[in-house]
Amino acid sequence: MRSFLWILCFVFCSPALLHAQEVIKLWPDNPPGEPLEVGPEEDITKPNDRLIAGKRIIKLANVAEPEVHVYLPPQEKRNGTSVVICPGGGFSILAWDLEGTEAAEWLNNLGVTAVVLKYRVPTRNRDVKWEAAAQDAQRAISLVRSRSEEWMLNPDRVGVLGFSAGGHTAARAALAGEKRYYETQDDIDKWDCRPNMAMLIYPAYLDEGDGATLADGLVVNASSPQMFIVHAFDDRISVTGSLALALELKQAGVAFDLHVYDTGGHGYGLRPVPDQPVTSWPNRCADWMKRNGWLKAEVETNSKAKQSEQ
Repeated sequence: MRSFLWILCFVFCSPALLHAQEVIKLWPDNPPGEPLEVGPEEDITKPNDRLIAGKRIIKLANVAEPEVHVYLPPQEKRNGTSVVICPGGGFSILAWDLEGTEAAEWLNNLGVTAVVLKYRVPTRNRDVKWEAAAQDAQRAISLVRSRSEEWMLNPDRVGVLGFSAGGHTAARAALAGEKRYYETQDDIDKWDCRPNMAMLIYPAYLDEGDGATLADGLVVNASSPQMFIVHAFDDRISVTGSLALALELKQAGVAFDLHVYDTGGHGYGLRPVPDQPVTSWPNRCADWMKRNGWLKAEVETNSKAKQSEQ
């Protein structure tokens, strides 16, 4: 009965009331790379589309002008940590509420500033389908650090959270090393674009399909950020990518927390699904963040964060 009431509360209560304090255009002019020629942004969810935990999702399509939507916890609750959120959607759409704004609400409840990334889609048919999204993610991380004093953040405590294709995007940002996927634009890009931690929830396309080799360009070394990874064994996106990444992290001596559940499928976001323990992952993730000091109330106005360019 308690689980049923929890689901009802999640479906009908507060997520619809969450509003961003700021919406910021990500690039000073046009985004780097090939222009995205698409129609107007729209929610293309159909009435007969599959419900998640009894609730529809927003499938945001045709994002040509990337933005960040900033959700600040109350000042007295803010702990100085921030997380850039990358929704999934197969590089075709963005699951805007399921894997974006609902994650922002959860993080705000932990005292974490949440920045939902509206990255460019669709790019699935491009030769490098993840590149535009990774460029937007790196730019968002640098932007957050550039606003750290104003938003009462510690620039050395900036994380990235991604789901499915957004998990791949987050991994690209976390494992690019010192490489930036675009030419420096302005002073924002003087700030480091590498996250201090990464949370990958049913991440997609991490391996080369052999279950052993990470996708080209994903480079793990001793300076890679610590990670929290969740996957279900029966996910249609094979768990082998997450396992391959965990093995590389272990070999490099980088701490990680890996949770593989026997069932759960794909695309549940943070919504509780009855009889699927995988959907309790937010609790495990909050434990991990607390254990590693990311939820400790501490705001350093004097940055120790490396600036990638002076």
